[in-house]
Amino acid sequence: MRAFAVTVLLLLTYAVPPAQAREVTPPVILWARCPEDATVQCGTMRVPADWADPYGPTILLTIARRPATDPKQRLGALLVNPGGPGGSAVDFTFDATTFFSAELRKHFDIVGMDPRGVGRSSPVLCSQDLVDAKPNPLVTSERDYLAVIGYNRRLAADCAARSGPVFGHVDTLSVVRDVEAVRVALGDEKISFYGASYGSLIGEQYAERYPQRLRALVLDGVMDHSAGLATFLIQETAAAQDSFDEFVKWCARDAQCVLRGRDIPALWATLVARAKAGTLRNPYDKADKLNVADLAEAAFAAFYEPQWYSFAYYLKDAAGLTAKRRIAPPPPPPSVDITDHSFPAVICSDWYLPITGFRDLRRRLDILAGRAPQMLASPLALAATVGCLGWPVAPANPQRPLVVPPGSPPMLLIGSRHDPATAYIWAQRVAHQLRPVADLLTYEGWGHVVYNRSPCVAAAADAYLISLKHTPPGTACPAIEPSPFGVG
Repeated sequence: MRAFAVTVLLLLTYAVPPAQAREVTPPVILWARCPEDATVQCGTMRVPADWADPYGPTILLTIARRPATDPKQRLGALLVNPGGPGGSAVDFTFDATTFFSAELRKHFDIVGMDPRGVGRSSPVLCSQDLVDAKPNPLVTSERDYLAVIGYNRRLAADCAARSGPVFGHVDTLSVVRDVEAVRVALGDEKISFYGASYGSLIGEQYAERYPQRLRALVLDGVMDHSAGLATFLIQETAAAQDSFDEFVKWCARDAQCVLRGRDIPALWATLVARAKAGTLRNPYDKADKLNVADLAEAAFAAFYEPQWYSFAYYLKDAAGLTAKRRIAPPPPPPSVDITDHSFPAVICSDWYLPITGFRDLRRRLDILAGRAPQMLASPLALAATVGCLGWPVAPANPQRPLVVPPGSPPMLLIGSRHDPATAYIWAQRVAHQLRPVADLLTYEGWGHVVYNRSPCVAAAADAYLISLKHTPPGTACPAIEPSPFGVG
């Protein structure tokens, strides 16, 4: 955890009963240079752990601001979130020069607030050993099912004991209240917002609650928070399997694929059989034995950019098709007793994914496997559904369709046709929910979050954010073939 040079006190008195009424103290942020980057300003502020109890325990939020490079052309603050859940918006602000265009940065202060429970903002802390002991989510027996529930409850109890009052209040609606507090502290009448991946849910719900405070909204890799359990599992798994199929197609057409000419589904089936038998090992760390879920997670991670070139090598090495060579095992990671681990606390606060028992879960997994013969199930959907079994805190922010309030500004949604994590159909569904104010821009390629992968997408997003330029219906950007280095 990095220390910051300044702490800013923020006293908020929203929704206070008359008996407790106090004089409102306007929030003030005092900025100082960040130790990590002198061109960025950093600060902290306190907000209620529970917004329904404004005079109860407080938590500390950390924010970073990269000032607009041309003050004369400044349009205001662009609040950003990279998703996750668990991604650091403070780090995203540090890295803004490698993500956002120079033209965009002329016009906006890039402002990132680590969401509550994440990174530097009163993080959810858990035992590293317990996190590492996560059971296989591809549950195959009643005994395994009960073991998962027991594990999830132990994990929740451990994290709650280590994390303080933030635990139990990390739902996205609470984050939205925090974003509004940041806006008030910045002194801007309106803000613009860029939300990637899970950050899109922050943007969606901020737009719904504070439409008059929003100048512009870009959602890149769109979450559909109206999806029920069956839709969530089926659409997420279809997206993961589609990404596997696209990898196979790429390998057949690109001479740089080291598996070109091979039957990749057959090779994958062999690796899955070895994983089920307990004989498959990480090709780059032979001490690490892989199960089927581990193998699927390796593929899923490779599909994000996508990193097809290196993933083909991974499969070839895992199958033992590469000439034997000595690979030095990676050094053991440093011993860490406690780690940031916000994912289950956030997901289980935002999603109601009811599984009625082992038979129900097994039936759903069998349906998914029939639709996705290689991926079997989306690792992300499994992490959410199986990871919330037995979770002791009911979701404070369960799914529902979005409602477009009066006064909502125009919005731009970006959907990647072959997104492995936020299915393209989610962007379509959310655009439908947000009609008539939402424009949908389609990237006809691959990967998850594409502003920094496609000049066409970046140009359209910049034109919208800077000039509020409308994107005509049906607008699409062409696919860019991934390079050996993972970025088009």
